[in-house]
Amino acid sequence: MGGELSVKPVRAITWTDVGGREASLVQRCAARDEDSCAELVTEHQRMVYQLSLNLLNDHNEALDLSQEVFLRVFRTIHNFRGQSALKTWIYRIVINQARNRQRWWRRRFRSAQVSLDQHVEQHGDLPATSTSNEPDRVLGRRELAARLTTALLALPFDQRSALVLREMDGLSYEEIAFSQGVAVGTVKSRLARARELLREQLRETPAPASSPVDAVLATRLEGGRP
Repeated sequence: MGGELSVKPVRAITWTDVGGREASLVQRCAARDEDSCAELVTEHQRMVYQLSLNLLNDHNEALDLSQEVFLRVFRTIHNFRGQSALKTWIYRIVINQARNRQRWWRRRFRSAQVSLDQHVEQHGDLPATSTSNEPDRVLGRRELAARLTTALLALPFDQRSALVLREMDGLSYEEIAFSQGVAVGTVKSRLARARELLREQLRETPAPASSPVDAVLATRLEGGRP
């Protein structure tokens, strides 16, 4: 022959940006290693529950959804190929499962709204930023929680989930796009519309002049992350 053929080796798994430890954990979970599966749950269960709670606003529903999410994770983890970080891939499953659950609710005319008193009773007050127990600060936090909860729950699911992922979980546009299965441009459009609707709803229920809520909301909605 005139020359030798040059054949590039083909990798069995096309991991992209996944670190060695995470890739190993995924492969062990795919092999149904119980200790590895428990390790994955331990690392991500708080994130899964908190995102579920932020989307559904119900403690018991969030717990149920968390179980569904991890069942889905372990049923499909053999398909994970490092196309994103493992955490982002799990975010996507949470979003899809929460969307399906909300559709189920709507078919049965169930409201996702719960009272602020019930939320505080189940989950406690918002975390304080200082050791001060000033009544005005407590009242301001509760009032902010009530107004934001009401406004968020009124948003369409895709807009609400995009806003939660951006503002509460700190995901990038690209991570949100992967989690929602849409283009980055669609994410930006959903965020812009969600913020616009939030401003409109919060204007309709203004806070008392003595409350610091308006200043906080102005910071989050006007001067926060783009």
